[in-house]
Amino acid sequence: MLLQSFLGRMGFGRKKRMLWGSMPTILVSYVNWVERWNRRIGRLAMYLLFVLMAVLLWGAISRAVWVPLRWTDQMGQFILAGYFMLGGAYALQMDSAVRMDVFYSKWSPRTKAAVDAVTIFALLFYLGVLLWGGVESAAYALEYGERKSGLWRPYMAPVKIVMCIGILMMLLQCTVFLIRDIATLRGEKI
Repeated sequence: MLLQSFLGRMGFGRKKRMLWGSMPTILVSYVNWVERWNRRIGRLAMYLLFVLMAVLLWGAISRAVWVPLRWTDQMGQFILAGYFMLGGAYALQMDSAVRMDVFYSKWSPRTKAAVDAVTIFALLFYLGVLLWGGVESAAYALEYGERKSGLWRPYMAPVKIVMCIGILMMLLQCTVFLIRDIATLRGEKI
């Protein structure tokens, strides 16, 4: 009874048999979950810009008034990397990425969805390879205690882990795009 209730809520129950007519509830739940988390993390990442400005301002003031601080420039680079990587999925979600729409803007929503459903696989492949390389690099940084060259010599593992999280978020957002495109081709809206 409990299993039937659970499966029914996930879209596999007797009452909600999923045929051609509607998208499975589990896919709709997945879309909502991914977009909710990407929105939350993206909105949080927006505030990293203020942290970046504070660090760089502190570095500029210290150079002008006191002794220059070693850590401000590299910390600024790390914060900027986190800002871009964690905000990437949110930018994709808000459709703020640059798109060449010479032909695209004139197409119907179904044609756009069909083309997007095919071309999204190139982006999924690229992000998959990027994530694979990022995980390998983060594992290396953790295993060997990799440090950035320079006077401050910070550990590289934290920024590489943040980059992997950002790439994973973009990968999940692209799967959401694929699900939405399939729903559009089926005549539904998620």
